Amino acid sequence: MEKFALDYADFAEYDRRQRAIQRHVLAAFLGGVVVGFIGALVAPIDPGIYDPYVYFALPILVGATASGFGWALLATFLAVVTTLVAAMGGSALRGDLGFDAIGDTAVGLNILVAHLVVLGLLAYVTRRRDLWGDLATGIISGLLLGDIIDRATPGGLDWHAGFWPAPALGLAGLALLSLIALRRTTAGRLRAAVVACVVTGALAGALLAL
Repeated sequence: MEKFALDYADFAEYDRRQRAIQRHVLAAFLGGVVVGFIGALVAPIDPGIYDPYVYFALPILVGATASGFGWALLATFLAVVTTLVAAMGGSALRGDLGFDAIGDTAVGLNILVAHLVVLGLLAYVTRRRDLWGDLATGIISGLLLGDIIDRATPGGLDWHAGFWPAPALGLAGLALLSLIALRRTTAGRLRAAVVACVVTGALAGALLAL
C-alpha cells in the first residue's frame, strides 16, 4: 500500500497564516472602534485634522497590511463601519443623536464611506512592486494632497479656518513621506510622485472651476 508523507511544516504555515488573518481582522475592528469613538469626542474642537485625516489613515493602514485583496476589502469595510458606529455612539454620549457624526451630511457620509474603502483597496495594491503599485501610491498621495488644498483654500468646499498654514503644511509633509515609505525604489517613488502631481493638479483645477 502506497504511503503518503504529511508535511507538517505546511500545516503549521497554513495555521500561522490563518491566525495572522484573524488577528488582522480583529485589529481592524478594534481600530475602528477606537478611532471612531475618539473622533466623536474631539469633534467639537477638531479644526479639520482628526476628521477626516485620521479616518483616512486607518483604512490605508488596514489595506496595506492585509494578506489578500479579498481580506483587504473585508477588513477595510469592517474598520469603516465600526468607525461610523463608534462615532455615532460617541456623539450620542455628547447629546448629539444625529447620524452625521462623520461626513457632516448623509450624502457626505456615503461619499466618505466609499472613499475610505477605495483608499484601503488602493493601499493593498501599493504592496505590488510594479507600475500598479506606483500608480496606487500616487493616487493615494494625490487624493490626500488635493483634500488638503481644498481645506486650506478660502472658499473651498471643505474650507476650515485656521487649517492654514501649520496643519496644512504638516499633513502635506506626511502625505509626501507616506509616498516615500510605500515605495522601495527611487524610480518607483518618482513615478508615484508624478501620478500624485497629476491627481493633485486635477483636483485643484476642479476646485477652481467650482
